[in-house]
Amino acid sequence: MTTLLSIQIYNFLFVFFRIGSAIMFMPGFMTSYVIERYRLAIALSICLVMTPILQSNLIIPVDNFAEFVKVAMFEIIYGIFIGLFMQFLFYALNLLGTVAGTAVGFANAIFFNPTTQTQSIVIESFFSILAVALVFALDIHHLMISAVIDSYKIFPFGSPLPIADISDFLSQTLSQGFTMGFKISAPFIAFTLVFYSGMGLFSRLMPQLNIFFLSIPLQIYLGLGLLFLTTPVIMMWFLGYFQEGILKFVH
Repeated sequence: MTTLLSIQIYNFLFVFFRIGSAIMFMPGFMTSYVIERYRLAIALSICLVMTPILQSNLIIPVDNFAEFVKVAMFEIIYGIFIGLFMQFLFYALNLLGTVAGTAVGFANAIFFNPTTQTQSIVIESFFSILAVALVFALDIHHLMISAVIDSYKIFPFGSPLPIADISDFLSQTLSQGFTMGFKISAPFIAFTLVFYSGMGLFSRLMPQLNIFFLSIPLQIYLGLGLLFLTTPVIMMWFLGYFQEGILKFVH
């Protein structure tokens, strides 16, 4: 009975190493307004439910402490990799927020972004918080947790770390996030080009007019109007990209 109990504890610990470390880096869970003990409670709850299901895939090195530490580190790295992968998908919103903030004229409006734990443009913080809220409202966070569970099919327990493949996959994900951020910010890029070209032409036609006095309020009004019109489409596009990215990882 003591041996069986020890094996169950080891099973729970190894499941917690991967799932817990992934949750600590997942979008929405790693934000500053989620208290650490709540994250820990969520991770422990998920592990408690999933341990009986996953324990058939676990081979616990009970008698070898060095092997135990090595496999534990592997599991933690796998969890961090999965969490960072999902976080990299969110980086498309950082580029979008920077471009949109510059287009609207809010480039100097700096605000603390709780999703990235850094100072960022207020529109970037707005998009990040809105995306996290929609992910949880539409139950896409269930897909995130499912991706962690299904990772045991991709990275079996105790398998060697494919460092080269992990690094290559993360770099490709970051590159795709940049490309996606450029695509969804296309309306603001077009608006910036058209607006500044028009203001430049207007200043050449009427040199006596104070173009800055006219352009700044007009830029804010038109930019906010464009933001109001495009935000629903941008969020739908981004959530589809985020969901598709997780599904590609799983399958």
